[in-house]
Amino acid sequence: MIPDYELERGAMTRGFRTIAGVDEVGRGPLAGPVTAAAVVFAEGQIPEGLNDSKKLTEARREELFEQIVATAHVSLASASPATIDAVNIRTATLSAMVRAVNHLPLVPDYVLVDGRDVPQGLKQAGQALIKGDGRCLCVAAASIVAKVTRDRMMVHLDARFPDYGFAQHKGYGVPQHQLALERHGPTVHHRMS
Repeated sequence: MIPDYELERGAMTRGFRTIAGVDEVGRGPLAGPVTAAAVVFAEGQIPEGLNDSKKLTEARREELFEQIVATAHVSLASASPATIDAVNIRTATLSAMVRAVNHLPLVPDYVLVDGRDVPQGLKQAGQALIKGDGRCLCVAAASIVAKVTRDRMMVHLDARFPDYGFAQHKGYGVPQHQLALERHGPTVHHRMS
């Protein structure tokens, strides 16, 4: 399945004009933040080749990221490991999504959200989309922006904590990361919950 513009077009036929796509990355790792992105396309400026960020190479994600941030309205929000531990990953994720939408420079009137839930606290009407990043162009764009941003954060953390291999596994619980935790213990960037 390749994402298309049908869900955005459907919202527009119901009277909505400014459609935002929202997605997150980083729910499953042992370390690092969960990061949400919200994207509203400028009229007629949708980069070619958008897809679920997990289906793209790192190089292609980087190319598309640059095109998206150069032409679209974009906002990001993250929740730290401490926040995740304090409120749980689901609540932290949904809160980050709301903050990303609320900080868009162009206020949307409808939000297409990857996942099962339209976050409480959104001021706009919205629709939850299972596998939305593979179905909907603005959600695919948000998935790319969130993924590239979080990956860059983890590379930055790797420079500060080189014993953990964050640049390679981005905080996920691969054997290399598990071994580093056994040897060195957790950092302040690890989740305890």
